[in-house]
Amino acid sequence: MSRFKSAFVFGLGLFLFCSACNAGELPSAKIKVGEKVADFTLPDVNGKPHRLYDIDGKKAVVVIFIATRCPYSNAFTHVMASLAHEYEGRGVAFVGINANSTDSVSEVAEHARAHGLDFPVLKDEGNRVADQLGASVTPEVFLMDSSWTLRYHGALGNSHQPTNNPDKTNADEVRPALEDVLNGKPAEVTETKAFGCSIKRVKVS
Repeated sequence: MSRFKSAFVFGLGLFLFCSACNAGELPSAKIKVGEKVADFTLPDVNGKPHRLYDIDGKKAVVVIFIATRCPYSNAFTHVMASLAHEYEGRGVAFVGINANSTDSVSEVAEHARAHGLDFPVLKDEGNRVADQLGASVTPEVFLMDSSWTLRYHGALGNSHQPTNNPDKTNADEVRPALEDVLNGKPAEVTETKAFGCSIKRVKVS
């Protein structure tokens, strides 16, 4: 294979991979840090409805948009699970939301079980809540305080080449903001760029 042809094939592969990725640009700004998140209700994988405002007695709520087939999101699933276990006793509730039209409910249920996601994982059919919040990729985090005010929005963590080094992924982006909220202080860093696979939205005809 010639050098030109090799470069073309490599570039085409990179383009096809990145076409499923997004550097965190929102489809449209729906909510800003400092604003109150509107209530919503979504079913879990068993069909049980979960209402955001019914999460009582918590100091913070972390909503994470996740996917079953996104390699970037899957590289962070163990981080999600360990973070939820770490902060459960400190008054933090975790909620996963799958808004991909390509992921079935049964697939979402099996994915949560296989990856040890013990917090509620909800199915956002029609990407209604994703549109409400302006979520665009997986994983993407929305951190609220006890009054449902958005205090942080963006990445869960960072790692060099997370899909190749999932053992090095972390929660270094959201953790400082979470600690600030728990200590009753304004988050020093309120926004970061979420990067991952684009949420597969329902196409509007």
